[in-house]
Amino acid sequence: MAFGSFENSGSSQPMAEINTTPLVDVMLVLLVIFIITAPLFHEALPIDLPRVDASRLDDPPQVLSVAIDAAGDVFIDGQAVERSDMAARFLAINAAGGQPELHLRADRGTRYERVTEVLADAQRAGLVKIAFVTEPTP
Repeated sequence: MAFGSFENSGSSQPMAEINTTPLVDVMLVLLVIFIITAPLFHEALPIDLPRVDASRLDDPPQVLSVAIDAAGDVFIDGQAVERSDMAARFLAINAAGGQPELHLRADRGTRYERVTEVLADAQRAGLVKIAFVTEPTP
């Protein structure tokens, strides 16, 4: 059985050369197609756009900073707030406009119950963007 030709020459050795001509033909056709289509990808029209002063759409979000110290006292934007006034304060801030982000900083020694009270009041007021602020480990 001969792999190289259909002649029966008495030699039963297979042909050890790879025919690369079809591969080269395909590569040249792909190269020609790429050369023809490459200038079409960068079809830019010169447009003189109007110049207008407008506000950016990516305005930074309003951040509401809430801190709870080890004693359980709550501070909203640096001002101490009583437990009874906290829900009303959250409602007033949320009603002022926008959807503020609540950044919660709680002391390591704060009771979990106190943190959940603050989170529950914020959720009832409609604040849904809540982040826990931590410090990286040294």
